[in-house]
Amino acid sequence: MFLEKFSETYAQDIHILQLDNGAFHLSQHLKIPENIVLLFQPPHTPQVNPIERLWEEVKRHLTWESFSNLDELREFIWKRLEQLNTSVVASITGWDFILDALFVSGFS
Repeated sequence: MFLEKFSETYAQDIHILQLDNGAFHLSQHLKIPENIVLLFQPPHTPQVNPIERLWEEVKRHLTWESFSNLDELREFIWKRLEQLNTSVVASITGWDFILDALFVSGFS
């Protein structure tokens, strides 16, 4: 249902969703909309997961910070995330293998 709603909401774009090979990412009954490409990363390679690189960037600013409580930490992270724009996220998470996958799939 998520893929269907996501596809409808952003119908004009092609979306690449990168997944690890966790058993919870597999289904025999999943219908993948035409504007969504599922890109499975190689097993045991969290270093190629774009979200890991994004969190690495966010955590880089946490190195010398100290927070009194969880709410302060949440506030700090939220402000940091708000500073990220599309070009910054693309520069952090962009990988050649994603472009290669698009080429092979015919979406390039």
